[in-house]
Amino acid sequence: MLDTQFPKPEGDIGHPSAFGVPTRRCIVTGAWPDKIVQSGAGLRNGRVVTPILQLVRRLEHDGAKAITTSCGFLVLLQKEMQASVKIPVITSSLLQLPGLLGLHTKVGVLTISSSKLGVEHLRAAGVPRERMADVVVQGIDPKSELVTAILGNRAAMDLDKARAEVVAAAIKLKQREPTLSAVVLECTNLPPYRAGIEAATGMKTWALVDDERLTRPWR
Repeated sequence: MLDTQFPKPEGDIGHPSAFGVPTRRCIVTGAWPDKIVQSGAGLRNGRVVTPILQLVRRLEHDGAKAITTSCGFLVLLQKEMQASVKIPVITSSLLQLPGLLGLHTKVGVLTISSSKLGVEHLRAAGVPRERMADVVVQGIDPKSELVTAILGNRAAMDLDKARAEVVAAAIKLKQREPTLSAVVLECTNLPPYRAGIEAATGMKTWALVDDERLTRPWR
């Protein structure tokens, strides 16, 4: 998990009930959100890659059955993290995009930063080059309560205001592409608001916790 202090309500990956299976949460010290929500070059400049890979190996050694992360942007490290261990590693909700594109003409992505989420992240998630245009990315207002609280790593956040901002971004996405029926929530702090998104837009939301590969070892 990133090194954060903002509130984590039910539905957030940091909430104890997130997965419904025994979970151990380990913080990568110094992996603040603004270091991780980056391009590939920016991520590596943050000097967090080595500590992350070390922690992945330690978790496997300690008996973990699967490993995930608390930020969708870490999809950039999917191959490296998976190569470090033998257990399943699912770094990001974005890894569900290839499967969803097999079912839908277009798929939406709601992200904490549309300016930082680029083609390299989608390619790392396995999106074919020929389907890149079928992924419709919508960011949340950079000046919003949610974004400034998370990227600024504040201790407090107005959850009602954050909910309204996330739903507003989802509505904007649906207005841009009315045919959308599925949206992937890149940010693991967005699932607390998925009911509001679905009610306001009619789109089904897909979050990291929906990836069955994470809980398959318990079935």
